[in-house]
Amino acid sequence: MDLQQMNLLEQFIYYFRENGSYVFAQFLRHFLISIYGVLFAAIVAVPLGIWISRHHKIADWIIRIANIIQTVPSLAMISILMIGLGLGVNVVIVTVFLYSLLPIVKNTYTGMNQVDKNILDVGKGMGMTSWQRLYMIELPLSVSVIMAGIRNALVVAIGITAIGAFVGAGGLGDIIIRGTNATDGASIILAGALPTALMAIITDWVLGIVERKLDPAKTSQ
Repeated sequence: MDLQQMNLLEQFIYYFRENGSYVFAQFLRHFLISIYGVLFAAIVAVPLGIWISRHHKIADWIIRIANIIQTVPSLAMISILMIGLGLGVNVVIVTVFLYSLLPIVKNTYTGMNQVDKNILDVGKGMGMTSWQRLYMIELPLSVSVIMAGIRNALVVAIGITAIGAFVGAGGLGDIIIRGTNATDGASIILAGALPTALMAIITDWVLGIVERKLDPAKTSQ
């Protein structure tokens, strides 16, 4: 390790020692914004994915619209929403919500279509209603695919939330912006970027565990 890297490490440690509580507060704020956006998206997208799995003619249109939303650059999306919603957290939550729709809708749709039709016929033959087949057969068998979509949405959301600092939403992106504006801000940028990456890794790992726990095929092994 050369002298420049040593100095960067020392500055990084010093910044954390002096601003640890601030970094933690922004970490928590960043995480909650991401969670809220994805949670609201899941509340809408999972039922929507189930519905279009029963109405295949409209499924392509719904997924196409979600694809179009996904192609809009995140900074442009925030700027557009800012016109109607103003500055602050709400703009970022709505942005995360919109970007989370595609992976959750698409994975829910795919997971529901992958359920073996023979199993559904057996359930129907046993006298199960459509709601009973949904909750007792279709959702348990497709939950791993749905969770994979939520995992992807949350990892993307963590990155999008960092941009929210430009509209006064706070989060770890605020620390990164401060670093870019500082004369010697490499250590400050790292103080925002490393926790952001760590958050994405830990979140994906935890949701991976939840996915395996909910998957009946994996829990039975």
